[in-house]
Amino acid sequence: MDTLLLARLQFATTTSLHFLFVTLSLGLVVFVAGMQTAYAVSGKAVYARMTKFWGTLYVINYALGIVTGLVMEFQFGLNWGGLSEVAGNVFGAPLALETLIAFFVEATFLGMWIFGWNRLPKWIHLALIWLVAVAAYASALWVLAANAFLQNPVGHEMRNGRAYLTDFGALLRNDSLTDSLLHVVSAALLAGGLFVAGISAWHFIRRTDEVEVFRRSLRWGVVAAPVGAFSIIHFGFLQEVAIERYQPMKLAVMYQEPARLEAARQLMLQRFGPGDFAPPSWIAIPYQIMMNGAFVLALATLACLVLLFRNWLVRLRVPLYALVVMMPVPFVLVIMGWLVREVGRQPWAVYGLLTTEKAVSDVPPGLVLASYVGFTLVLGLLVVLDYWLIATYARRGPRHTLFGTTLAEPARDRLTAY
Repeated sequence: MDTLLLARLQFATTTSLHFLFVTLSLGLVVFVAGMQTAYAVSGKAVYARMTKFWGTLYVINYALGIVTGLVMEFQFGLNWGGLSEVAGNVFGAPLALETLIAFFVEATFLGMWIFGWNRLPKWIHLALIWLVAVAAYASALWVLAANAFLQNPVGHEMRNGRAYLTDFGALLRNDSLTDSLLHVVSAALLAGGLFVAGISAWHFIRRTDEVEVFRRSLRWGVVAAPVGAFSIIHFGFLQEVAIERYQPMKLAVMYQEPARLEAARQLMLQRFGPGDFAPPSWIAIPYQIMMNGAFVLALATLACLVLLFRNWLVRLRVPLYALVVMMPVPFVLVIMGWLVREVGRQPWAVYGLLTTEKAVSDVPPGLVLASYVGFTLVLGLLVVLDYWLIATYARRGPRHTLFGTTLAEPARDRLTAY
């Protein structure tokens, strides 16, 4: 195995594992902030219990996920020296902003929120979790702005073989950014919605005593999930319209239509001259998995929403098992989508400017293999630890919280209260 292949495998593995944490954090923080808002406005204790329970799971995922993000920064220096040298002056700026937001702003506000329970005025405490949510999505914006430059380089000029930023606003107006950001936000909403609904459904299957907490949580999740699912499909198709303008070969390979492939080859020949500028044909497989999975989830979550409004969701019980089974599906689809976006850019590291072969660092394959194995083991361990902790605290229910307070015992209302 050569350095290029190992470096690509390492980046694909670490990015995919990190994205699992990011997707859940982005999706779950909206629910936590919304539930605390409901508590601040209504004063109902059930919303405080909901906030603390789901907030506990959010904090677990955030704490372990941010560690995996550190690896992403190191890889540019370790394995992608050519990329950093040629384009680092441009995409380094949004990545630096993301680091400042995620590691300082977001983490600071989250720490104040965690330790501010029963210490800060309720409106200040509420503002903190909303600031955490805003910082989380701002962080996602800057990451995708950097990635959008790699997909469709804009706002720069080349001097002596290096790209220099000339228009920062162009990075935010990039055709590759807006729809992809909304696509990621939609995926996070779907993942968060099914996460909340699935865990709530599991507790109803187990005949929980926490009926009011999980009844309301189930409603929140079931309402949010189809919104996210249909939004994913909408913004996914909008992305394809944009991709046809700046990466026609990617779209042609995704669709595997002979006429479209030939037209894309002619465009590549006119733009770059002779050569093979097509990504691997296998990206059509994750594309089909992503698209078909999104449609299935959209219909399934819509069906659950209809059952919810007809008060059949819990009584029939079969939909509860379906919600539990659907919980991991959005995370699989997210990885499929990320593979299509990144592998579909090949053979370019910066589309039209720098090939992946020239972007990789000149280091021995053995060193890359060692770092690949090491990073994969560490990140894999963090993923296992994350889901084990989430499962442990999810099973325990709202009585156990990371915020240092003991919640009151719930009323003994059974499923009949639904």
